[in-house]
Amino acid sequence: MSKVDLAQFHKAFHEESLDGLDAMEQALLALDEGAEDPELINVVFRAAHSIKGGAATFGFADVAAFTHVAENLMDEVRSGRRPMEKAVVELLLRSGDIIRDMLSLQMAGQPGASAESQALLAELSAMVAGGSAVPAAAAKAAAPAEAIEGWDIAFRPFDYLLKTGNDPARMFRELQGMGPLSVSTDASALPPLASMDPTASYLAYTLGLAAGAKRAAVEGVFDWVDGDCDLTITPRVAAPAPAPAAAAPAAPAAPRAVREVATNSEASSVRVGIEKIDTLINLVGELVITQSMLSQFHDGVQDAQLEMLRQGLAQLARHTRELQESVMSIRMLPISTVFNRFPRLVRDLAQKLDKKVVLDLRGETTELDKTVLEKIGDPLVHLVRNAIDHGLEVPAKRQAAGKGDTGTLRMEAFHRGGSIVVEVADDGAGLNRDAIVAKAIQRGIIASGDGMTDDQVAELIFEAGFSTAAATTDLSGRGVGMDVVRRNVMDLGGTVGITSKYGQGTTFTITLPLTLAIIDGLTAAVGEETYIVPLVSIVESVQVKAENVRSVVGGGELFRFRDEWLPIVRLFDVFGCSGPRRAVDEGIVIVVEGEGTRIGLFVDELIGQQQAVVKSLEANYRRVTGISGATILADGSVALITDIAGLVRLQGRRKAA
Repeated sequence: MSKVDLAQFHKAFHEESLDGLDAMEQALLALDEGAEDPELINVVFRAAHSIKGGAATFGFADVAAFTHVAENLMDEVRSGRRPMEKAVVELLLRSGDIIRDMLSLQMAGQPGASAESQALLAELSAMVAGGSAVPAAAAKAAAPAEAIEGWDIAFRPFDYLLKTGNDPARMFRELQGMGPLSVSTDASALPPLASMDPTASYLAYTLGLAAGAKRAAVEGVFDWVDGDCDLTITPRVAAPAPAPAAAAPAAPAAPRAVREVATNSEASSVRVGIEKIDTLINLVGELVITQSMLSQFHDGVQDAQLEMLRQGLAQLARHTRELQESVMSIRMLPISTVFNRFPRLVRDLAQKLDKKVVLDLRGETTELDKTVLEKIGDPLVHLVRNAIDHGLEVPAKRQAAGKGDTGTLRMEAFHRGGSIVVEVADDGAGLNRDAIVAKAIQRGIIASGDGMTDDQVAELIFEAGFSTAAATTDLSGRGVGMDVVRRNVMDLGGTVGITSKYGQGTTFTITLPLTLAIIDGLTAAVGEETYIVPLVSIVESVQVKAENVRSVVGGGELFRFRDEWLPIVRLFDVFGCSGPRRAVDEGIVIVVEGEGTRIGLFVDELIGQQQAVVKSLEANYRRVTGISGATILADGSVALITDIAGLVRLQGRRKAA
């Protein structure tokens, strides 16, 4: 057999190890909160064991050595020789952080043990060497009544196992290190020589291990091939157990069954490089454009002999839409991939600030685009840190205010129309209007707070460098804050809103597009140009009569829309379009809503509704206020996609001026 180059599997090992560390952290946090579930302990143990085995296989000696000691500590907890105390949880959480850093350094080609990892390794070793915290009598009472003499193992690798970098011979050598091992093979699945694949695995094995090794040690040999084989491990016992203890040996087997169920469900997913998905999405985008071009041709066909062509184009349109939705769903991930980082963050910050905080996560299965997920993490981290540091009070202040001593931080995601809404809410002190106004006056942002509504005052915290913190710490007061949050969200085509009630709490609301790749839009003509208005932002399109329009000081216009007066934003003037400028009663007003504010976009005429494949304007030109991107139309021309939130803010600045 040719030697397998393990370097090609380093990236997969790194990704799977990070997934294991995430699962390990979540299990530890649940244990820290008092959960009494043996499977949580098994999750932590298996994660450490798998990373250790993989690191050893790939030659990452530092990672393997460190993880081995952490695994030993977890084995003591797993076997009942040590209780899962808070000190153990804390040490293992820190160990997970160190392992994560060590893996990143390995992938960057900079292996080596840092001073921090060496110090933590010494702490782990000292805790393990310090002995069991469980009395020996209790450990003895918990021991199984039957003495295990060995293990019978039925092992059938799936045909692709060798391609994953695993070698049955290596696993057999590891088993042989535990004691005498017998191996018999089943070659019944071997194909004829002419059709044999030299990289496939056809043999099945029956193994007999004549050693009383622990089940965890035997199972651990096969951890790295979970989901890539059929495996049955059966103990050999010396004699039947007494009746009262008959059920004891079966207890360790339960976690294995749970793990096999989980493995089977995980086997239905495949890791795919994001660049491959992006290429596929780009191709689907081009297909959408082609379909639009053909549909334009179809609209002009009247000959009855071409009915078959029209039917074919209609079928193409349907299949294109289905393909687009299917491909876009590949990029959609649950927001739990972001939310899962916050239990640890909240726990650590609350301890550091001597506050009691409970985190309430909701809507974790809500899905949005992977690109959006990757970029929304940092703004959410800042909002959470801000809520714990500024919003939630220490227990004494909460009690004095008539509240419970434990504050609540809620993070919730849900769909609203064609967007995703993420709320970060706390039941803390709320915004201090007087402090915000005083700081804004001090910085020259406003001259006076008289006449400002609470919502207008709240918006001041989004000014660049704005902070009311009395002292600079590593958590707040550095002047890099809410303006960065808003800018990052705006870069994703989203908005940030805030509501607060003094003494009761604050809620930040982030609204995001489901995807950044393809949108549904309304195409409109403005002068000699074409623009697309996202459907998700449109309230209604109306024709305005001249008598329902009012001019305002400074050259602006308002029109009556039902029971309110809305400002008219002429896209012709905003973007400096060429061609004749129409009167207000010679065109169409598209009523749109962004950041909770409605405005009317005046266009010459509506062309129709279509899907737009979003292309970055900033990457090819520069950022333009009021424009979020560009797209290619069916006739090959380029249309700009309007940024409704940006146009609302532009109108607000003009009004203020």
